[in-house]
Amino acid sequence: MPDKAPWEESAETSSLGSELLIADSDDHTRDVCSRAAGELNLRARTVQDSEQIIDALESGLVNVLVLNEMFTGEQDPELLRHIHYWYPETQVIVVSDSPSFASAVEAVKLGAFDYQPKPLEPDNVRSAIQLAVEHSRMEVGRRLGSREPVDAPGAYGIVGRTPVMWKVYKVIGKVAANVHPVLILGESGTGKELVARAIHFSGTRRDRPFIPVDCGTLVPNLMESELFGHEKGAFTGAEKANEGLLKIAEGGTVFFDEIGELPYELQAKLLRALQEKEIRPVGSTRRIRIDVRVIAATNRNLEEDVQKGRFRKDLYFRLNVVTVKLPPLRDRMDDLEELVDTFLVRIANSTGQPRKQVSAESMRMLKTYSWPGNVRELENFIERAVALGSGQMLEPIDFPTQISSRIIRPRPSDQEPLRRVGRVVPIAEVERHAILNAIAEAKGDKLLAARMLGIGKTTLYRKLQQYEAAAGKAPERKNSPSASA
Repeated sequence: MPDKAPWEESAETSSLGSELLIADSDDHTRDVCSRAAGELNLRARTVQDSEQIIDALESGLVNVLVLNEMFTGEQDPELLRHIHYWYPETQVIVVSDSPSFASAVEAVKLGAFDYQPKPLEPDNVRSAIQLAVEHSRMEVGRRLGSREPVDAPGAYGIVGRTPVMWKVYKVIGKVAANVHPVLILGESGTGKELVARAIHFSGTRRDRPFIPVDCGTLVPNLMESELFGHEKGAFTGAEKANEGLLKIAEGGTVFFDEIGELPYELQAKLLRALQEKEIRPVGSTRRIRIDVRVIAATNRNLEEDVQKGRFRKDLYFRLNVVTVKLPPLRDRMDDLEELVDTFLVRIANSTGQPRKQVSAESMRMLKTYSWPGNVRELENFIERAVALGSGQMLEPIDFPTQISSRIIRPRPSDQEPLRRVGRVVPIAEVERHAILNAIAEAKGDKLLAARMLGIGKTTLYRKLQQYEAAAGKAPERKNSPSASA
């Protein structure tokens, strides 16, 4: 009997990992959607802002997002298009307080699966969610069915065909088949999270949450609450009970990025949680059972940290069951051309613009650089070059000076320079040109433009407001997303 296609699952199996995300502050909307979720055997979760929406989508768990139209209007006009491109498996149902035919058409054009006017009709909402879930699972099935094996180049966004990368693929393929803890070692920018995602989404827990935890950015006095949850009133500002990340990831994988940055006193509590497979929320006396796989990553030498008393030896041994070592880019320079080509194709697909090329001289220049920031640095430089370059061919002058200065040399007098510069341009003007050019390349998608430029969305909006003020124009909107980004 032939194997079933990924989307041909039983009702019991298909409910695993299915979640309805509700982004609406209206109590009636939440109640109607939560009831529909219960009837369809979905888990329902609510979020308050764009940042929480993206964080939830990053888990790889959300099948359907019920999104208030205000999120696609003045608050964050690029959000819907961003979700449709980066999270195609998530079907978005837009709900509107002031519905109109024009806004419905615009929502669908930007990628919405359905458009529902308020007040919501329970039967209509339930039918829309049910149909959206089916489409979501078909999209997931299509993507799973077209995936390359995890131990092949290009799988899950990992690029490279050098011998050191083949070793990485083989290790990933082996550890994906079990649920043992994995420790990923490598310098910053080598792709540790990509490897963690490949292990999770090709393993037995791929239908459950993948929750990344950046230990380096957690607020120190809230770390315990973030990981283990808290009860209402447990501390100042705890207005309601909250599940911790270890509970949210139930049945799935928690990825501790930069685990070496975790404070020493919290390491003992994490070790206890992993050993006993239970957690105790802050302010609570009850213990909650958990079932999660742990993948950790670090760019530090944990063995040295253990010797110096900065990292617990018992936690290190608990995490270091299987080790995956990622090579720096300088040790696999034969992969550079394939990486560059991958980034150029990705940028062209995301912007809808023709794919740019890299000149032979530029490629030679890129191969002379040591790439201390590894693959992440290369990707950022390519994105900036595409944003700043005026032609279809990226020349050395389109790249940052720390790279292009390496090949500056006298040219024969009978040759034309690569590009003539008529005057010295102030840095502020170059910055303004880069930002506006990136927005144009991204077809107005400011989230994508910020990513291309390697800056935060808050910074981008602030710069745009400065340009508008300097031009004597009114601000684009009074409540900029930068206030909550």
